[in-house]
Amino acid sequence: MSVPLASYLLVALILFCIGLFGALTKRNAVVVLLSIELMLNAVNINFVAFSKYGVMPNMTGQIFTLFSITLAAAEAAIGVALLIALYRNRSTVNVDEMDLLKR
Repeated sequence: MSVPLASYLLVALILFCIGLFGALTKRNAVVVLLSIELMLNAVNINFVAFSKYGVMPNMTGQIFTLFSITLAAAEAAIGVALLIALYRNRSTVNVDEMDLLKR
């Protein structure tokens, strides 16, 4: 029994939509970062699914997914470091109140 490609794509679509909704509507910067991570994971699911079910199945999708996971980990580390620095200066993590570059 094999899971069809459409199931993988549907899960990735749902994850991406949840991440996009969170990134566009939430005010908390931590939630925005988590939403971006959800969107990246949806892309990773697509990479792996198309790697398995593509015209010529090979390891290319898994390799791109490894690079994407590495970049997501670096992005999360830098994002959390920036959030900590902004919280120390502003005492808030709301995205609406982060207007430090406007002055």
